[in-house]
Amino acid sequence: MANAASGMAVNDDCKLKFLELKAKRTYRFIIFKIDEKQKQVTVDKLGEPTLGYEDFAASLPADECRYAIYDFDFVTEENCQKSKIFFIAWSPDTSRVRSKMLYASSKDRFKRELDGIQVELQATDPTEMGLDVIRSRAN
Repeated sequence: MANAASGMAVNDDCKLKFLELKAKRTYRFIIFKIDEKQKQVTVDKLGEPTLGYEDFAASLPADECRYAIYDFDFVTEENCQKSKIFFIAWSPDTSRVRSKMLYASSKDRFKRELDGIQVELQATDPTEMGLDVIRSRAN
């Protein structure tokens, strides 16, 4: 498995859905998972534009790693409506060690496929990616 980092393909659907989120705002969030049998990153869940951050956080499995994109809308101190695209590497402490290593070694290559990410977060429990953390990183 020494070559696992470079051997992980990215399903075209991942890039397509990301472009739809970025350009058309078709989704509020996208959750991706690594399919170990197919050796590729695939789309796991899509969040409708009407869903909020709590819905997104609840969509992440408690004991499995995932990559996630969240389109965060906020209002600046100057009262301007803005949005930032977050990339979250979700790696809970309770997930398998092999899974954590696989996600960690594939993350940079996967991120390069998604052009337009503005903020990156690494989270091992929900408090590390809470709404307060998102707000502070957005400004």
